[in-house]
Amino acid sequence: MIYYETRLGKINLSESYLSKLIGHEVTSCFGVVGMVANSGKQKLLSRFSKTKPMDTGIKVTGNTDGIIVDLHIVVTYDMNINAIAASITEKVKYAVKERTGITVQKVRVKIDGIKE
Repeated sequence: MIYYETRLGKINLSESYLSKLIGHEVTSCFGVVGMVANSGKQKLLSRFSKTKPMDTGIKVTGNTDGIIVDLHIVVTYDMNINAIAASITEKVKYAVKERTGITVQKVRVKIDGIKE
């Protein structure tokens, strides 16, 4: 949970909200096929669920000074991985800053698979 105060009052942001926000932005990027579960809890949930939640494969750490985002994705075959990673990084930084006011210090994009 990330807490901070503004002139209007206290704001509480859950990791779940940030993960879903980031997941929506990442899956809309060109060349991204999907997300891959990275923790034991996510892997277990993905086995029993028919649909993948938007926060699959995302880990958010940090505080109001800045957050670090770890992403596990699957990309399309024959795509420029550097371009995809750069696009994801810029999109995530912009979306989080625009909607929450929190800066993203680092985005780590980990390619866990390639799909044709």
